[in-house]
Amino acid sequence: MKTAKACGSWPSPIDTGLIAGETIGLEQIVLDGDDIYWLEKRPAESGRQVVVRRTADGSTNDALPAPYSARSRVHEYGGGTYTVCDGTLYFVSDADQGLYALGPDEADATALSVIAGLRYAEPHLDRLRHRLLVISEDHRSEGEPTNRLTSVELDGGATRTLHEGHDFYASATLSPDGMQLAWLTWDHPDMPWDASTLWRAQIDDAGELCDIEAVAGGDRVSIFQPQWAPDGRLYFVSDASGWWNLHRLEDGKDVPLTELEAEFGLPQWVFAMSTYGFESAERIVCASCRDGLWSLATLCTSTGELQRVDTPYVDLSGVRARPGKALFLAGSGTSPPAVVSLDLQTRQTAELKSSASLSIAAPFLSQAQAVEFPAGDGASAHAFFYRPTSETTTVPEGELPPLIVMNHGGPTAAASAALNFKIQYWTSRGFAVLDVNYGGSTGYGRSYRERLRGQWGVVDVSDCVSGVDWLIDQGEVDAERVIIRGGSAGGFTTLCALTFTDRFRAGASLYGIGDLETLARDTHKFESRYLDRLVGPWPEARELYRARSPRYHADGLSCPVIFLHGLEDRVVPPQQALDMAAILRAKGVPVAYLGFAGEQHGFRRADTIRRSLEAELYFYSRVFRFTPADPIEPIPIDNLQQP
Repeated sequence: MKTAKACGSWPSPIDTGLIAGETIGLEQIVLDGDDIYWLEKRPAESGRQVVVRRTADGSTNDALPAPYSARSRVHEYGGGTYTVCDGTLYFVSDADQGLYALGPDEADATALSVIAGLRYAEPHLDRLRHRLLVISEDHRSEGEPTNRLTSVELDGGATRTLHEGHDFYASATLSPDGMQLAWLTWDHPDMPWDASTLWRAQIDDAGELCDIEAVAGGDRVSIFQPQWAPDGRLYFVSDASGWWNLHRLEDGKDVPLTELEAEFGLPQWVFAMSTYGFESAERIVCASCRDGLWSLATLCTSTGELQRVDTPYVDLSGVRARPGKALFLAGSGTSPPAVVSLDLQTRQTAELKSSASLSIAAPFLSQAQAVEFPAGDGASAHAFFYRPTSETTTVPEGELPPLIVMNHGGPTAAASAALNFKIQYWTSRGFAVLDVNYGGSTGYGRSYRERLRGQWGVVDVSDCVSGVDWLIDQGEVDAERVIIRGGSAGGFTTLCALTFTDRFRAGASLYGIGDLETLARDTHKFESRYLDRLVGPWPEARELYRARSPRYHADGLSCPVIFLHGLEDRVVPPQQALDMAAILRAKGVPVAYLGFAGEQHGFRRADTIRRSLEAELYFYSRVFRFTPADPIEPIPIDNLQQP
């Protein structure tokens, strides 16, 4: 029989040790012959990123030994950190952003190109010319860094610029015969999901590009993941229809292979993203998203026939394929993200590596419910709703649970329905959670994404409030105990919601934005013109920037807020959090601030992840006057009156 206890005080087996120390991040699957590689982010090793190898006999080992950590910082967010060919690992070192090679029987890596101020991403082996093709980002001059398509010789490390002149480059990929190259570019003020161009070129005898032509994309069209089929034809994902669908280049023409109201693409926040792969020239394995939920299918390249592959997974990415097999990253509602192998003949899946050792009883796990509700602009908005769930504890009779509204970052990103222990941490303690895919989120087509065009801080906030009102009307949550939290762009939405509405009673901003003016003046190149589309051109729209910035309207913010920020954050400088906290402190509003040394944008270290979660729970316990079951080190909270 369950025991009724105050929400927030429920005992839970999902503790910060599980989340911080026993949970890893999984990224970037690479296939090399019969071997499978992936990247693990290990908080318990101070955030070290390790390339892991699984051989044909099923054995697994670290292909990248300590102390090496593979991480690119191009665009600050990185991705595309490594590749493997014939057992040799080519990777970008986190320590110096240089390119290195590590043979299968070597303990020490060989430096290929280490130049102070020069960063690399997406190494791609050009076998014919004994070189790597990479995206480079040059920070050696004053002003904005310069991005280029570059080659690096394996012998001697000499670099050569293959193409330049655009603000951004990505996804360089060689044809199977090594004689053609395809790549993507985009230019300010566009982000890659706004507009990008697919280029194709021949490679001459000297290794230079010639006969360069733009073959797809352009104004208001986003191209994603160009890839050559084994038969030498060029495929890619395009949202020319308003939805990211699979396309192919035929006789120089852009031809759609799928025409569905589904998303086969993703916003390119990082390099080397993949939603499809070639099992053969005749069959593609692909993932697509409808209404925020992902599914897997195979596509016949000659007939266009799409066949669904039933799996238990609701979130899929990193798709790779080879004859008879598909590999991908996937999570279900009851299992955390994992590296998954699919036998294309038997349709059986096997998890090769889980991001966490799941030892939590199912009755403690809250299942995501996809919900759709009316939005303030007449559209419909989307979210995943989680009820408080425990095997041992329940909400006291006559009460409704408190609600935590979560805002994903980006803001051009998406919430996932896959099992997430950072959500279960709250639901297993008695909180309901609404994870909002507000207007601007991906997974619902370009028109939904563009609801946020010029309306950041308005539509996203309105959708959050509408979601809360809808849940209150449904009798699901306590209207007097509604919390809003978010990180990065989600932190901005959080602070706007707290400042410009009176729906919420507390909030948490994790490395969030309080001042759009400061962000526009003091951020990195990749996002330096992002706000042109989300707010307006800077500085022409300065008054609008100030009107949308919580920092200049803090008189409207009167409920408790906790700020959590990395002290080495280059994307959103920590001064943003310090300024907001100082304003609230001076006003007499309850406020807490924790800065974390050694952390950048997003928390990677186990001790930071643990401390930030516990601090947030402690903060809510003081504001809403419940006693957590967990032993938690207190944090200082200014202006909070004693009960």
